Amino acid sequence: MDNRRLLIAVLVSMAIWLAWTVLFPEKPAAKRPVPPGGAPAATATEATAPAQAPEIPEQAAAPAPGPASPSTNVQPPPAIPIAAEIEERVVLEDDQQRATFTNRGGQLVSLVLKHRMDADGKPLELVRRRASPPYPYALVDRNLAPLPLESSLFAVEGRASDAVSFRYSGPNGTATKRFHFDPKGLLVAEIEVPGRRDWGLEIGPGVRNPSLAQIESPYLPRDAVFAFGGEIKRFELKKAEPRTFSGATLGWAGLEDNYYLAAIIPAQPVARALLAPVLVDLGPSGVAARFVPVPRGGEVAPQYEAWSREFLVVLQPDAESLATTAFWGAKEYDRLAGLPYGLERTLSLGYFGFLARPLLTGLHWIYDHVVHNYGWGIILMTLLIKIVTLPLTHRSYVSMRKMQELNPRMQAIRDRYKSKMRDKQGKPNLESQRKMNEEIMGLYKAEGVNPAGGCLPLIVQLPILWAFYSMLRAAVDLQNAPWILWIHDLSSLDPYYVLPIVMTGTQFIQQRMTPMAGDPMQRRMFQLMPLFMFLFFFKQPSGLVLYWLTNNVLTIIQQGVYNHIKSRQA
Repeated sequence: MDNRRLLIAVLVSMAIWLAWTVLFPEKPAAKRPVPPGGAPAATATEATAPAQAPEIPEQAAAPAPGPASPSTNVQPPPAIPIAAEIEERVVLEDDQQRATFTNRGGQLVSLVLKHRMDADGKPLELVRRRASPPYPYALVDRNLAPLPLESSLFAVEGRASDAVSFRYSGPNGTATKRFHFDPKGLLVAEIEVPGRRDWGLEIGPGVRNPSLAQIESPYLPRDAVFAFGGEIKRFELKKAEPRTFSGATLGWAGLEDNYYLAAIIPAQPVARALLAPVLVDLGPSGVAARFVPVPRGGEVAPQYEAWSREFLVVLQPDAESLATTAFWGAKEYDRLAGLPYGLERTLSLGYFGFLARPLLTGLHWIYDHVVHNYGWGIILMTLLIKIVTLPLTHRSYVSMRKMQELNPRMQAIRDRYKSKMRDKQGKPNLESQRKMNEEIMGLYKAEGVNPAGGCLPLIVQLPILWAFYSMLRAAVDLQNAPWILWIHDLSSLDPYYVLPIVMTGTQFIQQRMTPMAGDPMQRRMFQLMPLFMFLFFFKQPSGLVLYWLTNNVLTIIQQGVYNHIKSRQA
């Protein structure tokens, strides 16, 4: 059968997919409007105990959280008062990170990665900036409101460079919080709340401090991820609503974006885990002024619709104590795979992860041993891929040349059947179409030509293209990685669109140099491909555009060699 319909179907499908990706991206969050009279003032009550906290819906597998009962909260005997007189900060650090705690509630107010930089060139902060508590490792009740303990000044005990203990006993209750870094750089926490079982440990909201542009970008998702047994479940912010899960099979729960992860691993099974989306009131400087929980059903009041969203994760042990281990850091595949928790599965490498992982490994090897620049590393990696796929490309070239030579004879067959394709009533003559296709296929068979041979390299390159795309979105090493001149971040788009424009130009040159076979409709579809590729690439990471641009340049060189050889043989 004539390959025209196959090629047109493939190209039309690609065109629809590319157009849909460009014209209908995920709707970004709108910019926060300033209400009349200025931004709403954040009060201590709003920041620490959001009004109208939602009743969190529970799944059938999870026990329903009811009010405290005598069997839930047992009053311990009176204890000697323990408290501090002033608020102070305590710093724990190792070679990779620096954690800062406040003794007001024993909460984590900062966790900085020493060797990762933000857009301003400063060490990266993973704890979301906010105007006031609660912070990560706050203790909350069943409605996510901070316990009175969290406003108390804990006494600092057992202070060391990599470990600290906080203790409080007084009118607000009794609690002990211990923190230390283990040899693998994980943050270990031990929480004791004598006499109480109706409490939870809070992590979040969100991880690190995205800019307004990153918050609005549909290409930089901020999700929550849970591990239940061997299964990973990821939850997106869009249309999210409060959820509660049984903790019986919970391995860990975390907050993530493309490049960073905060995951908390309970040492023993917990009663339940809560996923709570919150609306974030961002002040003029991007600091969270207050958090308003998203109610059941996910519908919010109109005045909150423009606010950004983040996730909170809460572990409820239904016990007086809870021990956890937490990973705070970059999604480095090798490091995550070296931990016994399966955290490496949080890297979103897509359907072609089996290709993305070796591509990332090869890119790291080139960076470490050949050239200390990921842009040039992408170019060298593209050259290696071109060499590996050279046999397929050569076969494609030979097939397309043969198709070009057969084109006049195929057109003669079409012309001969042209008047027979419809009957006198104008209806398609299926018998004539069948005979024409059989005659064309006979010509292909007699000349030893595969009509789909010219499409093979494109079919092979599309999975590699998508694997590169997934790798660039997930590889934290490419974040803020420069190439040359104005390209300062290979994980973000070219700010001046130079690379997409040059790439489209090379696509046109490549198109004109490639032998064209088939009927006029098929050739016109091929001629539109550079436009489709531009629509796809102009908002993609510059590293991905650099890969495709390099691939086009190498293809032009290869095609030029083939054309030169043919001209000498003519």
